[in-house]
Amino acid sequence: MDMRRSSSGISPVVATVILVAIAIVIAIAVAFWASGLVGVFTRFEKIEVTAAVYDTSNGDIELLVRNTGSSPATIDDIYVNGQPVGSDNFDLLSQDGDVVELPANAQTCSVNDNTATCDPGEYVIISVTGAAGGTNFQHGVTYEVAVHTASGKLYPVSVLVP
Repeated sequence: MDMRRSSSGISPVVATVILVAIAIVIAIAVAFWASGLVGVFTRFEKIEVTAAVYDTSNGDIELLVRNTGSSPATIDDIYVNGQPVGSDNFDLLSQDGDVVELPANAQTCSVNDNTATCDPGEYVIISVTGAAGGTNFQHGVTYEVAVHTASGKLYPVSVLVP
């Protein structure tokens, strides 16, 4: 008596290839999902002071500031030598200053009262009219001027007043 089974299944090699292909497709899908998720949690603000100049004509310090981070940043105060100068002693400009000019085709931050909200890549010019307490800048002194953001970060730069 010949007892043969029907051989209507798939071979072990084909089954292995199908399982490996399914595993690769799932791994790719998880990788795309995870990279999108990581992008949400790795956004950061970063302010870069690209120019800091003392204006000899009016005694102000002008800063050209750019948001080089990946999330919006809100500039809310300026510090001189570690002390906040207060909103009466600085101006946020969305156009060229007296000395510092915006780069060609630069996108500018939205300025409201004495805060500037800068999306990534946007610029703002800050004119600092005096140190803490409204005192004028003294000649021959180097000042540390820092941009303060709403998240509590300081971005300092040194400026020599000639």
